[in-house]
Amino acid sequence: MNKGPISQFIEKHYLHFNAAALVDAAKAYEDQLKGGAKMMVTLAGAMSTAELGKIFAEMIRRDKVQIISCTGANLEEDIMNLVAHSHYERVPNYRDLTPQQEWDLLERGLNRVTDTCIPEHEAFRRLQKHIYKIWKDADDKGERYFPHEFMYKLLLSGALEEYYEIDLKDSWMYAAAEKNLPIVVPGWEDSTMGNIFASYVIKGELKATTMKSGIEYMTFLADWYTKNSNNGVGFFQIGGGIAGDFPICVVPMLYQDMEMHDVPFWSYFCQISDSTTSYGSYSGAVPNEKITWGKLDINTPKFIIESDATIVAPLIFAYLLDL
Repeated sequence: MNKGPISQFIEKHYLHFNAAALVDAAKAYEDQLKGGAKMMVTLAGAMSTAELGKIFAEMIRRDKVQIISCTGANLEEDIMNLVAHSHYERVPNYRDLTPQQEWDLLERGLNRVTDTCIPEHEAFRRLQKHIYKIWKDADDKGERYFPHEFMYKLLLSGALEEYYEIDLKDSWMYAAAEKNLPIVVPGWEDSTMGNIFASYVIKGELKATTMKSGIEYMTFLADWYTKNSNNGVGFFQIGGGIAGDFPICVVPMLYQDMEMHDVPFWSYFCQISDSTTSYGSYSGAVPNEKITWGKLDINTPKFIIESDATIVAPLIFAYLLDL
């Protein structure tokens, strides 16, 4: 398929510095898929609230990503946007807010993420009402699932259909649920739904063991990687944090701790980040540091794009989709 106007614009004008790195990373990503490799995409920050699903869902449908690692926030906030979009509020002048104005937002049930406020009642509590029933049903039956599996059950049950406020094709979580795409959600407890689940455990209404743990996510990922890395698995990291730190460690874990010395390194690495390289900063560390930890090979194609992921990721995805 010929490249579309967005891709042609990128190739014509994005020639130097971070712009050139964007093009190089996109072309190398494309080469990985053409060579039979699979790709992990990791989502940190508030990519779902930034509505990355508008293009990321199509990446999933078009088989441009085979596994995802994301924070608990990104897992739930795509669904929150699906069911409560009209109740969100933008605050373009967020840098000028006083503490009193921030408090006023809280009292209105608006939780701010940079310039966007998530409505507590229509988003958090609406999900809580329905996901609790699914948690409780599993708990009563003695069944255990991962956080993303519970979310898949919620989406595919149709329980939220009456609330849909955006086109379903713009929800990356729904696209992933339809494909039963593997997802790893490290540190899920650090999320709104994670906090809510913990509250039910404290109240004695649910058992903690009903939710599969981070260790089980790592063992699941180890099994998936071992079975899917024959032609390589690439690592496309949006932002920093645990969404990237957790899954990239599966390779040295298999190699060093399991002594599986035939396990291949990640076959591609790209990180979009505005985190500066500093003393002890892992999110800002250059890719070569990952060689010393047994994550990347000397010859692994490596890219860092030092920019805003909400600008860069849609452009790279557009290139991969021939838009």
